[in-house]
Amino acid sequence: MTTTVPTGVGASATDGPSETAAAADSATPASVDGTAGGAASVRRQRRRKKPRWVSNTIAVVFSAVWIFPVYWMVNTAFKPRSESMTSTPLFLPRNPTLDNFVVAVTQSGFLVNLRNSAVVVVATVLLAIILGFFAAAALSRFRFRGRRTIMIVILAVQMLPTTALLIPLFLIFNSLGLLGTYAGLVLAYIATVLPFSIWVMRGFFVAIPMEVEEAAQLDGANTWQVLTRILFPLVAPGVIATSIFAFIAAWNDYIIAYTFMKDQSMYTLPVWLASFVSQNTGTDSGGQMAASVLFSLPVVVFFVIIQRNLVSGMSAGAVKG
Repeated sequence: MTTTVPTGVGASATDGPSETAAAADSATPASVDGTAGGAASVRRQRRRKKPRWVSNTIAVVFSAVWIFPVYWMVNTAFKPRSESMTSTPLFLPRNPTLDNFVVAVTQSGFLVNLRNSAVVVVATVLLAIILGFFAAAALSRFRFRGRRTIMIVILAVQMLPTTALLIPLFLIFNSLGLLGTYAGLVLAYIATVLPFSIWVMRGFFVAIPMEVEEAAQLDGANTWQVLTRILFPLVAPGVIATSIFAFIAAWNDYIIAYTFMKDQSMYTLPVWLASFVSQNTGTDSGGQMAASVLFSLPVVVFFVIIQRNLVSGMSAGAVKG
């Protein structure tokens, strides 16, 4: 008896092993490629991790170098005089005390010099913001002859150190009778911080599209309303950066206040810090470090308050849809 095998079944049975081998052969390069790709991605991830570890280590080292003076200032402020004057440094006070802060606060002229610094700093920050805002708006939004020359002069003045301007300002203010006055000291600080203020705020004005002003003018806003209600919120980050720079420059200055003020009752806090150095008793390092801590606190508090509005100001004043 003869058995007939169907053609389809015979073909499938005969071709089955060859098709399986072909499929295996065709799958092998893909699997190899996948394995090679996975290995390559692992190597790339390893290469990416190495620079991160290196950069993080460098950042930690530099941070430690920069933070160490602040740590040593606070550490010395809580040390008694016997520990702060030892030849072997103590990285932590053995007998912490607040006597140095009491000495600093009760030092002669502290409250008077604190008031002087507050008056001068507030006036400097406000004038730097107002003058810098309107000057930057004029240099970025209006076209007039000599605009580029003014920008070059502003940039050149910004590059000059403060000590280079000290003698010319002293001679000018002496002829005007402004030495020994709050107005003279504030104007001297304005002369040093205003170029930076104008340059920073002008960058924010240039980044604002002209369509924003045109849309406001179509809605009926005049020039003053465009400046105060539209442009001012948009350049708020520049205003904040300017205020921080002006505050730190006026608060930390020593040489201008010491040179321009004739009466000790008109000195500011940086000059007051020098009162802890005496030719007879030497330097009261504990009291001076405690005074430095108190002197640094307003800057830290001001920066923390301003920092909250630094990012939010960038999205303020958006165009009404």
